[in-house]
Amino acid sequence: MKKIGYLEGTDPTLLAKLVMAGHGTLPLGNGWDNHGKYINHLSKEDKVDAVVGYLHKVFPPDKAVQGPGDMLFACRAHKIPVYLLVSKEDLSKAKACLKTIGKGVKLVDPVEAFGVLTGKVK
Repeated sequence: MKKIGYLEGTDPTLLAKLVMAGHGTLPLGNGWDNHGKYINHLSKEDKVDAVVGYLHKVFPPDKAVQGPGDMLFACRAHKIPVYLLVSKEDLSKAKACLKTIGKGVKLVDPVEAFGVLTGKVK
């Protein structure tokens, strides 16, 4: 069984399918949405195997000092893979938005998210 951390707005159908497949879920917040545990407070003790959420959830509001790299610091530090959901037609634009924080971050089409998270699709 894997434990999947998810950011607010993640498709509830995806989360239900993960639970029915035997995986645990943990709500995570980005610091502005008051949803679950703050993502940068993740630790090894949380035993999170992956994080999933939509691309926009790792971008702070305008004029915030923090950027996507800061938002995902704990995930990188604890080697927790992050799967950001973005439609196939927007993958190249999304890669450009992420710039240098690509390490440990994979862009995934929402249609393929279940297969990717459960290891059925690479």
